[in-house]
Formats: sequence, C-alpha cells, structure tokens
Amino acid sequence: MNVTVEDRSAAENEQRPPDWWHRDHPTFTALSGFFTGLAFVALVPVLFVGLLHLVFDDETTNDLFPMVLLALAVPLGLVAFSRTRRFGAYMLIGVVVTALVVGGAASLVLWVMVQRDL
Repeated sequence: MNVTVEDRSAAENEQRPPDWWHRDHPTFTALSGFFTGLAFVALVPVLFVGLLHLVFDDETTNDLFPMVLLALAVPLGLVAFSRTRRFGAYMLIGVVVTALVVGGAASLVLWVMVQRDL
C-alpha cells in the first residue's frame, strides 16, 4: 500500500491539536475584549462625528451627536449571547475603565487649571 504525501498530511492534521492561537485561551479573550473596548471608546465617537460632518452641516451634526450612545448596544448585545458573553463582558470593562480614566484625567486637568487661573 502506497501512502501519499496528502494522506500523511491529512493524518497529521487529524492527530495534531490546534495551536495556541486557535484554542479559546482565557487570557487571549480577556485581553482582546478589553482592548476592543478601549478602541471602541476612542474610535467610535470620532468616526461617527466624521461621518456626520460628511453628510450634514455643523448644527445638525451637533444635534445628532448624542446618538453615538446607541453604539453601546454592541457590547450589550455581545453580553446577551452565551457564545460571546465573555468577550462582551471584557469589552464592557474596557469601555467603562477607559471612560473613567479619561473622565478622571479631564476633571483633574480642569481642577488644576481653575486653581491656577489658567
């Protein structure tokens, strides 16, 4: 019986476990979810305003900006489904932590500026 290269590689693929990138490693899911939440807070409002400026005038853009809060439905939707629940939870953590850090830094800078009359 002659064994071809294709038969041998197919047998190796069946027996070999998937490499670390393809397994559901808990650290990978947590880190990718957290940094997706961070990027979500940083990029979604900027892209939303950019698209609004392309389509509408400045006054309408300012009126429609609060609609960016509807984007929070994405991580909440991820948490709702069992398959994406872990990723969505860490994405929400990334969103909340980033918002707290940005808000805290902005309030600290504002307080320093008021105290020094800048």
